[in-house]
Amino acid sequence: MKISFIGCGNMAEAIIRGVAAGGAAEAKDIFAFDTDERKPLALKEELGINAAKSAIEAVKSADIIIMAVKPNVLQGALKEIAETAAGGKTVVSIAAGKTISFIESCLKSGTPVIRVMPNINAKVAAACSAMCANDAAGSEAKEAVKRIFGSVGDITELDESSFALFGVIAGCAPAYAYMFTDALARAAVKNGMNKQLALKFAAETVMGSAKLILESGEHPYKLIDMVCSPGGTTIEGVLSLQADGFEAAVHNAVNKAFEKDKLL
Repeated sequence: MKISFIGCGNMAEAIIRGVAAGGAAEAKDIFAFDTDERKPLALKEELGINAAKSAIEAVKSADIIIMAVKPNVLQGALKEIAETAAGGKTVVSIAAGKTISFIESCLKSGTPVIRVMPNINAKVAAACSAMCANDAAGSEAKEAVKRIFGSVGDITELDESSFALFGVIAGCAPAYAYMFTDALARAAVKNGMNKQLALKFAAETVMGSAKLILESGEHPYKLIDMVCSPGGTTIEGVLSLQADGFEAAVHNAVNKAFEKDKLL
């Protein structure tokens, strides 16, 4: 499987590193192009991938083409490669907000198209990604894309109608998780703990708590009850969070982000 990346920003770099490290493709079968030629050249030097001199050159070499450009330049980038991508190559877009129908309108009729939405945690191979495909994308192409994005986390097929809400949960919520982690650490610092240790303990606790939800299959509130001893410290903190509107604040954040996405 030969993979080309059009655009070599932070997300593309994370995916390239994951693919090369996880064996979804060998470095010699990975091609990258960016208008800033220093980016693919640096990855060529470090990982041994191919730095293409143009988008067309990158596309000619590929079975799977990953469009990792900004949404505002996606149309132009797709139209540039449309002719070369026709004839069985699969075009994958990770541009937020750009639908399958929009991508199809920029390409030749019948081009297999897969839309993927990864999140920033791809940088540590812990992404939560969603994908959907047009009718031209067969099972082999979809499995190939799952292998690629599976190298940087988890990927789930999802109806495109749910992509906007997925983007709010998986795309925006890492920022909320970082805010919560930082707030825990700062509260510990206020009470006398070293900041570096406080941040380490807070982050490890958030990470482990998420893992327990996924691996135990238990409802979060059952796990909350397991931590809350009668008359203990945890229930005191839980009640304080509820009284201060913790859950309402999270709901409001999700709703506001979802409303903003609709406007965009």
